[in-house]
Amino acid sequence: MAGIGEYRRFGKTDLKVSVLGFGASSLGGAFKDCEEEAGIRAVREAIDLGINFIDTSPFYGLTKSETVLGKALKGIPRDKYVLASKAGRYGYKIKDFDFSEKRVLASIEESLQRLGIDAIDVIQVHDMEFGDATQIVNETIPALRKAQRQGKVRYVGVTALPLPLLKRVSAEAEVDTIQSYCHYCLNDTSLDDYIADFQAKDLGVISSAPLSMGLLTIQGPPHWHPAPVEVREACAKAARHCREKGADLSKLALQFAVANPNIHTCLVSTTKAERVRQNVQTISEPMDEGLLSEVLGILKPIHNATWPQGRPENNDPEVVASYRAP
Repeated sequence: MAGIGEYRRFGKTDLKVSVLGFGASSLGGAFKDCEEEAGIRAVREAIDLGINFIDTSPFYGLTKSETVLGKALKGIPRDKYVLASKAGRYGYKIKDFDFSEKRVLASIEESLQRLGIDAIDVIQVHDMEFGDATQIVNETIPALRKAQRQGKVRYVGVTALPLPLLKRVSAEAEVDTIQSYCHYCLNDTSLDDYIADFQAKDLGVISSAPLSMGLLTIQGPPHWHPAPVEVREACAKAARHCREKGADLSKLALQFAVANPNIHTCLVSTTKAERVRQNVQTISEPMDEGLLSEVLGILKPIHNATWPQGRPENNDPEVVASYRAP
């Protein structure tokens, strides 16, 4: 089959990245247990098909993702992939977040060892909404720049769920990339409202979770999904509508997510080589515009509805005030 056919300039970096990226959270068992050999095959299939952007973190599987990824990348020419990892988050509890200079610099060294490489292309502050934004601007990002000067990383980025925080930090600190998730999907396109700010700084823009962490599938989201009940119900209705039409909501969602030229790469995570091939095939096919219009109509009542995460002060006050847990 034909591989990836489109690569986009990645902001002010000297990189070009595939429109479809490989999210390695699944290698750490983020959604279900990962068989190491299957995960390795999926990574290598992605690279063979031209997917050159791979995103991981020490948090995923509590270092398992980076470890498996390091094995998958062994022997593959370094110019075949752009590797992004993260620092700052190492577990599920508040105590597992550490954005101090000492910890993030140590974290980079640990990631390099697990990944088996000399330098990380993009190092990102992970889920910074759980930290103090002032510390991240004045300590964490300067620490990552220190690692850059040492040749251990090439570019510096930030990740978060709350878009206002991404805007604030990228305005107050010098960063090269931002990563947003669940904010450019069929049910939530609020990332679009911030693109002009990121473009003004010529930032690389990464969007992940185009299926909104399972909302935009016929199976539905995992039990822990934080989306409000009305969002879950609307997405389930859209999935049923697609099935009745002989279509697949998740396929439409992926096509929609990669179609925005202002988003440089869209991350999808899987441990199955077959799924990688299906995703590459999906984005090569034309989108059903009529079905898209119908689905957007179903989702209109909950469009851009989201949930807070991390410290309240790092979120939009309106989101905090209006949120009703599922």
